[in-house]
Amino acid sequence: MFEAAELGRKVDKATYKAMTPQLRTELLQLQMELKETPLFPVLMIFAGVDGAGKSESINLLHSWIDPRGLITRAYDEPSDEERDRPRFWRYWRDLPPRGKIGLYLSAWYSRPILDRVYSRFDRGDFDHELERIAQFEEALADDGALILKFWMHLGKKAQKRRLKALEKDALLGWRVTERDWKHYAMYDDFVRVAERAIMRTSTHKAPWKIVEGNDERYRELTVLTTLRDAVARQLDSARARAAEKERRKAELAAELAVHTPAAPAPADPEPAAAIEVVTSDTDAGTLLDQRTVLQSLDMTRSLTKEEYNRSLKRAQAELHVLYRQAKEEGRSVALVFEGWDAAGKGGAIRRVTSALDARDYQVIPIAAPTDEEKARHYLWRFWRHLSRAGRVTIFDRSWYGRVLVERVEGFAREQEWRRAYAELCQFEEQLVDFGIILAKYWLHITPEEQLARFKAREQTPFKRWKLTEEDWRNRDRWEPYEQAVNEMVERTSTLVAPWTLVEANDKRYARVKVIEALCDRMRSSLALDGAELAPKDSLHSAAIVHSPPKTTKIKAKSKRKGNGKSNGKRKHKGKHAKGKGNGKSKATQPSA
Repeated sequence: MFEAAELGRKVDKATYKAMTPQLRTELLQLQMELKETPLFPVLMIFAGVDGAGKSESINLLHSWIDPRGLITRAYDEPSDEERDRPRFWRYWRDLPPRGKIGLYLSAWYSRPILDRVYSRFDRGDFDHELERIAQFEEALADDGALILKFWMHLGKKAQKRRLKALEKDALLGWRVTERDWKHYAMYDDFVRVAERAIMRTSTHKAPWKIVEGNDERYRELTVLTTLRDAVARQLDSARARAAEKERRKAELAAELAVHTPAAPAPADPEPAAAIEVVTSDTDAGTLLDQRTVLQSLDMTRSLTKEEYNRSLKRAQAELHVLYRQAKEEGRSVALVFEGWDAAGKGGAIRRVTSALDARDYQVIPIAAPTDEEKARHYLWRFWRHLSRAGRVTIFDRSWYGRVLVERVEGFAREQEWRRAYAELCQFEEQLVDFGIILAKYWLHITPEEQLARFKAREQTPFKRWKLTEEDWRNRDRWEPYEQAVNEMVERTSTLVAPWTLVEANDKRYARVKVIEALCDRMRSSLALDGAELAPKDSLHSAAIVHSPPKTTKIKAKSKRKGNGKSNGKRKHKGKHAKGKGNGKSKATQPSA
């Protein structure tokens, strides 16, 4: 693979001097166009052999184009804040907005390559991490990002000459460390591991460019011309897509002006996802049973006031002790609340937080994205809200807006919401793999119950603010929303992150079911890590007196795959195994 980067290619001084003025002008012009029409971000990753010109390439870009349009990141060992979250948290946090160029030194490739070379990873671990990298880059590229990856290469003899030359330089000698020479001694191992990394992560959407780094002028021109050509192509393509989007939007507006009923979002001309779900608007669908998972729920379930008070007190007591134990184990909790307007999400959330210490949780209400959030991948705003270890994050609405409101209202193209199912499952798999206890709820009410609650809000002054014109409009689209919910559950209720469907016509029943389901989820997650858990029957009294109950060692009924080797995850007291999602549907409906 690397033979073509050891040919001794050179660019003479005269050629370099003749090419650079025009090239620099073109790059500055393209950067200005990118800023004025922020249709996509650019990510440039520089990795490769020590001494091959990674840092020099980044410095060159800072001197050639406007540094105000650049974001530069180099990653060392993770900080305490970063270790408290999944490995990719810091990379999502540092993504450039549309219109800017991100420069990354080694980035997400450094850790897995080092772990493999130093035998902290076996091949399976390494390939699993590379697969996760490929998924990450694919998600960004599908969202429009231009990803350019440069592997800066030197042959073994050339690297030795470069390191010796740097050591002798009075100004640059500090750059050569004992670690560089250690890595030079392991050159063959690094090349072997790098070759596999490049093979498994060089895709059509995020290809690697292997750059011969022996001649400085050749190296510089290779990087700069690659950037120029790629940005120019991406700008042309992005402008064409934007023009087509505006054309379709105008056609839809004209159609809506003629026809009173709301028209569906225009179908995306690009191929749909491989997994298709037959819905009622197809010829085949009209002949099949069209019941949804929501229609299978028993909406008559309810609790009397006495049953509610007794059950709620007991469930909150159990939750209090389990959350304390999770905190001691360094396990964070993420709760996702979705449901119909007026289904009681806020009331259920308040009953959950009543059992927690206010210093340990945050509730994140999700509304329409801000300009800052629109400038990045839609998952960016959810990654940034992940709490540190031992904390609880509650999402009032969530990342599932992509396949619900954005799908039904036409804010996302069909191709975008269809590929989101896989992206959401991959996102949640990373959370669970890290050790986050994830619980997802859909609160379901009938159309009749929703209407009654809307009218009650209209008549109650201190609740009137909750009811908006959008709520009434969404109610008119009940059927497409129900179909979207059905497909959401079908595609994203997995063994590692199942949905809990909550019958919420009776608020008392719904609140108790939410907390009991959360307790079940926490008990099973902590048990898989071999945590010391209190017997369920002792939790109530123990929580009331705020003293630790007698604990019992609970053995896991099943084991997740993993070998405990370093993979960038936080080392908690409990052992984190790798729970790999398998995409199997599993919506849970525990009884209250």
